[in-house]
Amino acid sequence: MDCLFCNIIKGDIPAYTIHSDASSIAFLDIHPQSLGHTVIIPPRHMETVLDMEESEVEGYWKGVKKTLSILKEHLKADGFTIGINHGKVSGQSINHLHCHIIPRYEGDRGGSIHSVVSYPSNETVEDLYQRIITHI
Repeated sequence: MDCLFCNIIKGDIPAYTIHSDASSIAFLDIHPQSLGHTVIIPPRHMETVLDMEESEVEGYWKGVKKTLSILKEHLKADGFTIGINHGKVSGQSINHLHCHIIPRYEGDRGGSIHSVVSYPSNETVEDLYQRIITHI
């Protein structure tokens, strides 16, 4: 398997790492959408959140929180957009789970997470709810 992020983990490709622990590695995105745009990956190769072992979830999200703290303190961001492109159709271009932290600044002309897609359903929320809970 030739995975860009696995090659970063192995040290074969350099990265500007700002936080690293046993559960997560955070480095600056080389194609940033904003000052301080950072990517956080788990050290084990997996494609999506659904591939995470339960034992990996807490440590990974603690790494995300730690990275947010670092960026907030050193870049004085006014806010953050945090997201995961989960699967190819959502824009996931590297098949290794990664979370983007995009620092936001007053007047940056960016949108909210709600601006990512506009494909509303004709199904009512109540019908959708019933369809979901009948299979849980």
